[in-house]
Amino acid sequence: MTDSLVVSEPQTGVRQLTIARPLRKNALDRATYRALSAAFRAAENDDAVRAVVLTGAEGIFTAGNDLADFQDLDDAGGASDALEFLHVISGFSRPVIAAVEGVAVGIGVTLLLHCDLAYAGGSTTFRMPFVALGLCPEGASTYLLPQLAGSKRAAELLYFGEPFGAEEAQAAGIVNAVTDDGAALGLALERAAGLAALPADSVRETKRLMRAGSARAVSETLDREGEAFQRLRQGPAAQAAFAAFFRK
Repeated sequence: MTDSLVVSEPQTGVRQLTIARPLRKNALDRATYRALSAAFRAAENDDAVRAVVLTGAEGIFTAGNDLADFQDLDDAGGASDALEFLHVISGFSRPVIAAVEGVAVGIGVTLLLHCDLAYAGGSTTFRMPFVALGLCPEGASTYLLPQLAGSKRAAELLYFGEPFGAEEAQAAGIVNAVTDDGAALGLALERAAGLAALPADSVRETKRLMRAGSARAVSETLDREGEAFQRLRQGPAAQAAFAAFFRK
């Protein structure tokens, strides 16, 4: 695996994946995307795993993509590793429960659209600043977010990329509930244990049926967004935004 992803078994039937790059606010680099994809595939192939809890170390979910990976114009690896992870998590057959604290930025928000349940600490800040960075949304958010939040609220969140809080994330359908700060992981583990105690085949079939009608659209949107994202990433607006970020 990698030092940036900690895999643990906190309860019977529950696998916890903890993003662990706290010095980078748990930003996701290429190695971490690959580790996440491998961890979800391993869980998929392990009948003992009934649910997966995804969280971040030291009170931070994730600051999103590590922008350092996007400055190399000749290397599409960062974007392709991220897209591969999104395909893996969107097709995962067991319930995924996210515990979100601190910040969730960019893909840190859009990946929540592929989680079955999500809980956030009260002071968590969410943001999807794709357009301001000269990019476009990813994670099939252009398809899933309008369904959850409504087209007007989704447009506001995706166009302007302004920060919003946990209560707003709940109102938009991005998270299920808001907890006290520091309590999101405990609630996520509690819900995961509840799912692990249910008949496994029934849980998996329920998830499959709920997602069957949109699975193809989600997969196709991931690819369309990924192609546009890669083109824009190499453009002058995005590269200027990345350079400005690292000059701060």
